[in-house]
Amino acid sequence: MKRAAAVIVAAGRGTRAGGDVPKQWQDLAGRPVVSYTLAAFAKHDGISQVVLVVHPDDDTRASNLAPADVTIVHGGADRAASVKNGLASVQDAEFVLIHDVARPMVTTRTISAVLDALVKTAGAAPALSVTDALWTGADGRVTGTRSRDGLYRAQTPQGFHLEAIRAAHAAHPGGAADDVEVARAHGLAVAIVPGDEDNLKITHPSDFERAERILRGRDGH
Repeated sequence: MKRAAAVIVAAGRGTRAGGDVPKQWQDLAGRPVVSYTLAAFAKHDGISQVVLVVHPDDDTRASNLAPADVTIVHGGADRAASVKNGLASVQDAEFVLIHDVARPMVTTRTISAVLDALVKTAGAAPALSVTDALWTGADGRVTGTRSRDGLYRAQTPQGFHLEAIRAAHAAHPGGAADDVEVARAHGLAVAIVPGDEDNLKITHPSDFERAERILRGRDGH
């Protein structure tokens, strides 16, 4: 039974990625980035509703691209406000997955891992252990090192019990790095599930090339 909704946050401008339009509307191997992200959740058996949160300037793009069963809502002044708007539009779901539109390579396996974890905990999110050495620096020089023990690279989707994350966002003063921070500030436990190196976040122009290589690999080329 489908018990979860997905909120895709796509209201940002993404200027570091370059291009004439925000990165979520740029082409990736012939299709807009957002189309891959929407498809990943729409095809998952555990997702009953997909909510796409967009900037008002992107209404026409969203309406022309998103399938008819995708709920389109406007974002707010910052990411937290956009997430709140998305959460308010979720209907008839026990769980919700909040995902960055700029992670179009998310897999069914990762989505399922988060959903499975939510059966036993109020929150869950994928992450990868930090394996590189960590330095501090100033003025172009190394000033020290830091232990990487217990450090993770956070990814999305970040999943929660719907009413719990709604309450967490309503109580949070703002300025959180992500929804896990909002949840933990409200006292919610968040489990870590295995992340995926291919679940990259498109941030810079070179990330489009990497995403295309991943797509070619999945297609067997």
